[in-house]
Amino acid sequence: RRDFGVAGPAAAAVTLALSALPAQEALAAATVTGQWEQVDLGLEPGVILLDIAFVPNDPNHGFLLGTRQTVLETKDGGKTWDRRFLGETEEDQINYRFQNISFSPSGNEGYIIGKPAILYHTTDGGKSWERVPLSARLPGNPLVITALDDKGTAEMATDEGAIYTTSDAGQRWKAAVEETVSATLNRTVSSGISGASYYTGAFATMARSAYGDYVGVTSRGNFYMTWEPGQTYWQPHNRSSSRRIQGMGWRTDGGLWLIARGGELFFGQGEGVTEEFEQRRIGARGFGILDVGFKDDNEVWAAGGSGSLFRSTDGGKSWQRDKEFDSLAANLYTVKFMNNGNTGFVLGNDGVMLRYTGLA
Repeated sequence: RRDFGVAGPAAAAVTLALSALPAQEALAAATVTGQWEQVDLGLEPGVILLDIAFVPNDPNHGFLLGTRQTVLETKDGGKTWDRRFLGETEEDQINYRFQNISFSPSGNEGYIIGKPAILYHTTDGGKSWERVPLSARLPGNPLVITALDDKGTAEMATDEGAIYTTSDAGQRWKAAVEETVSATLNRTVSSGISGASYYTGAFATMARSAYGDYVGVTSRGNFYMTWEPGQTYWQPHNRSSSRRIQGMGWRTDGGLWLIARGGELFFGQGEGVTEEFEQRRIGARGFGILDVGFKDDNEVWAAGGSGSLFRSTDGGKSWQRDKEFDSLAANLYTVKFMNNGNTGFVLGNDGVMLRYTGLA
């Protein structure tokens, strides 16, 4: 019998030692510097930065989210940031963790979600935000929100695998899946998925592709699950590595990437959902890799524990280590590029944020 607890980001940086790579595979030996600059946010120690987004029709206007009710706003492309208070949360006396933010393609409509379950909505590009009530019967806490248009259409997924769509800005929601991931796995205990029987718990991470496909990593990283539009249930998959999965996401070509504990990186074969992965030697020096972000099809960045940064300029085939932040006393959890790759940020713990400059 196995029970799974929800793993927090503070436990994300696992520094398992890697076996020494052969000389021809130590692809991160070369170094690059000057690509990033640290931005002083003036936040208190202990704040973990979780997501960032810019208004599509105003690329200088953006929002940064984190734990301890952190919401910051910039109007100069991320060079400086000011605290933004959304209003009611300060009166609740609840320490909200703002998890995810999304704007519609035009930039007028946007959403912020958090934990405990909370939802904010804007129709004017973030100038004002209105709180939208969420049902107490919502399975799990909101994990991913996607604004689809300026007419109130959005999609929200929770850490228990519930996926809902709305066409009236969150006033009413329609379920896209028939059961939570716990129910799916406990119903299919003979499916051959390692670690799936007697499952209780939630997703630790989840990512949505541009085509509406989802990939979620279970809390202990024993396996991963996927969902595609039109499917009734989440589909479980065994992991390709003997090491547990740290995180997964989507490449710009529509394929999957996977990072395993100990700094292992894998790319899925082809586009879409797959169980076939090829390892990409990154030379992580034993530090955990925590996220991968694509600037474009060729330039890719990976970030991890103790300020680890790696860059690839050939779509992830070979990697260079950026030593500039090796002494940074922070784990880097999120790499995100926006505005056609012209804007990029790395988010970490203790309020650490790096801004992409592109200057070599």
